[in-house]
Amino acid sequence: MIDRRSKQILRIFLPVFLFSVTIHAQQKQPLTIKDVFSNSVYYKFPIGVQWQPGGQSFSRMKINWENRSRELWRFDLKSGEESALLTARDLEFLPDRGWNYQWTPDGSGVILTAGGDVWRYDFNSKSAKRLTETDAGEELAHVSPDGKWLSFVRSGNLFVVNIADGTERQLTFDGSNVILNGKFDWVYQEELIERGEFKAYFWSPNSDRIAFLRFDQSPVPEYPMVDWQPVHPDLEMMRYPKAGDPNSIVKLGVVAIGSGETVWLDDNSQSDDYFPRVNWLPDGRTVAYQRLDRRQKNVTLRFADAQTGKSRTVLTDSDPDWINLNTHTYFYRDKKQFLWGSERSGFLHLYRYDYDGKLLNPVTSGKWLVDNLAGVDEKNDWIYFTATKKDIRERQLYRVKRDGAALAQLSSGAGDHSIKMAPEAQFYLDYFSNLTTRMEITAHRENGEALRKILADDYPDLQQKFDLSEPEMLTFSGENHINYYAAMLKPPDFDPGKKYPVLIHVYGGPHAQVVRNSNRGINSLWNQLLAQRGFIIFSMDNRGASGRGHAWETPISRQMGKIELEDQLRGVAYLKSLPFVDATRIGIEGGSYGGYMTLYAMTHSDAFRAGIADASVTDWRNYDTAYTERYMGLPQENEDGYRDSAPVNAAENLHGKLLIIHGTSDENVHVQNSIQMIGALINAGKQFQQAFYPKQHHGVHGNARQHLSQLILNFLEANLKNAAAADSAE
Repeated sequence: MIDRRSKQILRIFLPVFLFSVTIHAQQKQPLTIKDVFSNSVYYKFPIGVQWQPGGQSFSRMKINWENRSRELWRFDLKSGEESALLTARDLEFLPDRGWNYQWTPDGSGVILTAGGDVWRYDFNSKSAKRLTETDAGEELAHVSPDGKWLSFVRSGNLFVVNIADGTERQLTFDGSNVILNGKFDWVYQEELIERGEFKAYFWSPNSDRIAFLRFDQSPVPEYPMVDWQPVHPDLEMMRYPKAGDPNSIVKLGVVAIGSGETVWLDDNSQSDDYFPRVNWLPDGRTVAYQRLDRRQKNVTLRFADAQTGKSRTVLTDSDPDWINLNTHTYFYRDKKQFLWGSERSGFLHLYRYDYDGKLLNPVTSGKWLVDNLAGVDEKNDWIYFTATKKDIRERQLYRVKRDGAALAQLSSGAGDHSIKMAPEAQFYLDYFSNLTTRMEITAHRENGEALRKILADDYPDLQQKFDLSEPEMLTFSGENHINYYAAMLKPPDFDPGKKYPVLIHVYGGPHAQVVRNSNRGINSLWNQLLAQRGFIIFSMDNRGASGRGHAWETPISRQMGKIELEDQLRGVAYLKSLPFVDATRIGIEGGSYGGYMTLYAMTHSDAFRAGIADASVTDWRNYDTAYTERYMGLPQENEDGYRDSAPVNAAENLHGKLLIIHGTSDENVHVQNSIQMIGALINAGKQFQQAFYPKQHHGVHGNARQHLSQLILNFLEANLKNAAAADSAE
């Protein structure tokens, strides 16, 4: 029995006790660096997604965590069921676990590449046939449209194999590590085509010819890549043309599978032009290709006869500053018409032409841009694309008729929609994220109807487990009356009466948009960790960034750094106007172009107490031809611009605490950049910190990334968060 006094005590203290238990049960954890990496969304991200021929299902690779091997799985859109196509046991014949695959055109099998060799696996017989077995590795393997031939590059030469009988046929004979037939050189891979695409050959629709590019890299200077780990360092030379250097000599040819005869269509020996796009017309007899002049102000579309080599110009686009290449070209099968992407209006839009180069109609128009041409349904006359029509910080999916009629938005949900459409555009996958959705993947019919959820968002689970803040999208005006888009992440226990240090994350360069309603923006777990440690994280898009039209980009022409910094300093002025920002504790950090901007900002202003520059260009004369010359022109034509844009030339003006980071095997922005900057800072008597990561490339990954994260955190807490204490200690 409980007496009256005990009951009174319970009535008073039991609610308090239960409330405290509830609070304890709901208490959220602070993030650790280990949490940031172990909860990466990419662990759940489907890899190797391909539509199965027929478009009713798609396949993807999965990791079997028991033996850490890849397996191939199929997802059926109608049933919603997922099943294994190839298990780890089925693939035991492969020499290593890092295989890749491609469907055969009839869907009866897949082409598997592993260890430099190629197999065809047949699902009907459940057997594999080895197609190559050589000491030299085969790369860029691809099956012909009719499924009869397998093509690949070996030692710089182009080959085909008859899949039925295994007969091999060599198509080019002068290949080497200098002469590349059917494989892009470094500059094309990095700057002129889709990232990750190395295949510089293209099957005709009839499977009787292959168009290919031949690269003679002999004029291109070599750069030494050194592995410092062994007792005797390993040296590898790479062909890398820096601004003003000679490029590869490139020829465009067509080789006949039957005769082996090559017809040359064009070359750049007299012009130094680029050939960034090559397509076959549906007739299988004509090659459509683009020529881009070296200064990248004019792009020409040409049609060439594959048998005679005779060519003609169809259309030309020009720009006084530079041409932004795009992949918005599509050649119709039902009529002699094609789609063409152009920024002639100031925004990237679609236009429809006939084969004589006559403009039939603009397909899209307005003060917004077409971001990606997702697919074309010729049967029902629909064009599918993602665009910024609703909000420049979003990407929504739309469709429109080829005459520009019936424009309609298909996607729903504010944020970023990236589309992977089936070949005949009857289905598509929508990869969706926003500031509070890490990643959600759904399957849809062509009209936008949702069918299945492929990947559910895990952000609500993270919110329950960790103390996370909600990012804010901002707009502010500078004294120049320009509106800027920005994003801010505050500490989860934010108190408007306190003063906080601010870390500005910057990229600032062309072809990037930092402020987007996307999980790739301000909402990363790493920034959440910094916010938990008491930092406000801020980003903005300056002029020169993408997403707002060509006129927003071009002010940086021939003077990189200057305009970008002016705008970033307007962001600093906005921050200083906020009562909760400590104006004496503003830092800046970034990688690649963002690293360049960090160094430029700290040597051309005194606005930043601390900065972190990762994989930074320090002198644009060190960077490659195609990227640098697009925006800066050739060095011999813009000496003042190159000199004034280089942080290495302003080392004596460094203000604030600086941390320089670089991977020693960075083949993109060479470590030479940071070494030159360090030498200039030493000569100027400036103190700084530095960290080099052995064998890391353009971006530090793996265990080294966790080490780097701790280094950055320590640096920020010592030199930004606890800056007052550091000042008094000095």
